[in-house]
Amino acid sequence: MKLYGKLMRERKIMREEVAINIDDNLSFHGKLEKCLIEVCGKLECQVPLWLDKNTKEFVLYRRTFFSQEQFMEKPWFSKLEIRLGE
Repeated sequence: MKLYGKLMRERKIMREEVAINIDDNLSFHGKLEKCLIEVCGKLECQVPLWLDKNTKEFVLYRRTFFSQEQFMEKPWFSKLEIRLGE
């Protein structure tokens, strides 16, 4: 699994990172969780709260956005976007 992450402020991309997980012993959910944690670590941001809307968006579009309200402390960026890579 390859997961791309972008921190955005307004419509400008501030930082981008990628995480890769090739552990065949993990489920899709397990790989996604590990990649999300890794991307957030590389971007130096908190891991956001995953809501039902994120699941729906990720299933339909292979990407989802996390708004400022999904972080425990207000971040300096407007949103975090993650996208599943090829």
